[in-house]
Amino acid sequence: MASHDIPIGASQLGLAQLNERSREIFRQVVESYLATGEPVGSRNLSRILPMTLSPASVRNVMSDLEQLGLVYAPHTSAGRLPTEMGLRFFVDALMQIGDLTEHDRNAIEAQVAASGQSKSVEAVLTEASGLLSGLSRAAGVVLTAKSNPRLKHVEFVRLEPERALVVLVAEDGQVENRVLNISVGLPTSALTEASNFLNAHIRGKTLAEARSELQRALEARQAELDELTQKIVAAGLASWSGGESDERKLIVRGQAHLLDDLKALTDLERVRLFFDDLETRREVIDLLGRAEQAEGVRVFIGSENKLFSLSGSSTIVAPYHDASGHIIGVLGVIGPTRLNYARIVPMVDYTAKIVSKLLGG
Repeated sequence: MASHDIPIGASQLGLAQLNERSREIFRQVVESYLATGEPVGSRNLSRILPMTLSPASVRNVMSDLEQLGLVYAPHTSAGRLPTEMGLRFFVDALMQIGDLTEHDRNAIEAQVAASGQSKSVEAVLTEASGLLSGLSRAAGVVLTAKSNPRLKHVEFVRLEPERALVVLVAEDGQVENRVLNISVGLPTSALTEASNFLNAHIRGKTLAEARSELQRALEARQAELDELTQKIVAAGLASWSGGESDERKLIVRGQAHLLDDLKALTDLERVRLFFDDLETRREVIDLLGRAEQAEGVRVFIGSENKLFSLSGSSTIVAPYHDASGHIIGVLGVIGPTRLNYARIVPMVDYTAKIVSKLLGG
């Protein structure tokens, strides 16, 4: 079973406190909410239950479920909706996680693999987040690797008399650019020499490894490089150690899906708050980073993640790995609390496995 962050109330509740009748009524309340977003009343429930119960009996059970903190009555309705704790309990104790169909597996594999042909990690991850968004009708999200990619090539390109562009190409196809200030009248030969010197020392190394290697090489070969070239090499190194390359990238696709199914102005306000939350990039990265602490799919419901507590959103994410089996990022889905958990959990899990396979391959 997928690992989850479980708040105290839900984990201590236990199935023992609910008899079969209560469990069935609770399940129907949750499934009705996940399907429609609407509260369900005792009269409707008594019609769809697999057992014969009068609306009055159903009402009594709903009242018990309310006392346990699993359901509540919105003020506009006689029906009931699951609380966040109720959803948590449903996901952990009652939900039957379906397996993906062969068709779903093939579709995920084909779509992610097609992006892998471009050999760019970012293309694979962007495709994965778009794919999850399309399949779940929510926002697909990916938090990229912490690790530095291995370097392949460096190029200095003059832009203006006093500025040059440093282009850094990684083995996985990622390209990073930095703009450097250079001395007026700097000969093009100095830029070429700096490129050649760096390319002789960085290939196949991570940025951190390249920096220490270049530091050593510069000290050993100072006399061979003229002063201008040394300055350019040092400036290039300084620009890369500015932290930008260590920044993690957040890829979000398909936020528009969250506008598809708005029932009321309150829904619109929830989505507006959610978009505001997504704008606080640092906090989204911290939240998703928590999912890297453990293997398997993680489900955060509503206020279990402080970031999305106001917008009442759920997050279903799983880590993906590099060739050595190290967790290097997470991917998944962010959307309303009425996500189709039973379908999305295995989908996120499988996509993470395919991405890991592709990146490892």
